[in-house]
Amino acid sequence: MTVDIRRAGDRAHTKIDWLDSRHSFSFGSHYEPENTHHGLLLVNNDDIVKAGTGFDTHPHRDMEIVTWVLRGSLVHQDSTGNSGVIYPGLAQRMSAGRGIMHSEKNDSWTLTGSETHDEPVRFIQMWVMPDEAGLTPGYQQLEIDDELLRGGLVTIASGMPRHSDHTAITIHNKHAALHGARMQPVDNVELPEAQYLHLFVARGQVTLEGAGPIHEGDAVRFTASGGQRVTATEPAEILVWEMHASLAAA
Repeated sequence: MTVDIRRAGDRAHTKIDWLDSRHSFSFGSHYEPENTHHGLLLVNNDDIVKAGTGFDTHPHRDMEIVTWVLRGSLVHQDSTGNSGVIYPGLAQRMSAGRGIMHSEKNDSWTLTGSETHDEPVRFIQMWVMPDEAGLTPGYQQLEIDDELLRGGLVTIASGMPRHSDHTAITIHNKHAALHGARMQPVDNVELPEAQYLHLFVARGQVTLEGAGPIHEGDAVRFTASGGQRVTATEPAEILVWEMHASLAAA
């Protein structure tokens, strides 16, 4: 078993006029050959986008992209005709498959007709490889009930057969699942057992059994582990990838 703590301040940082983004793995011009993935997870970006701005239309291929909004709202539009507003508690998955174009912007008023706002949107975007290349592009979103997120780890997205009856969006990888929890002080959850785990503290602070405090923006990469307790020391939100394969062996 290994436990590798990655602190928020050590992540690569992209900051331009409209975007403040921190990358857990190599991304864009931030390339580290020894930091390209963990298990099946290739991207874990923590993005803040100013109102009225965002990512213009751009392509993706053969990737499962899961978006989880922490604050504000994000508009998704893609070349298959899907469009919608993503907000906290609404999980979204886009399967790029054989090729898709999409945009992500902080301009919900363009779809809803509501008044403009100046609130930034903050979201975590995570990428995993699909089981097979060349799939038909697809899109799914699902409301994850707030009360469930306050009652322990809840499966947000999964391709594992054992989660087929759970409330979760589907990803095209049978070895991976994303779980989340919103926690109050002294709340605790037990991490699942897996060949690879990735714990990300999206908000607040927690204590990891055997490792001590894990702060907002910190991540922990586990191999051959599970069963450790994560306890909130202040209001917190965590995201946990459970993975039973790695890119080399998937």
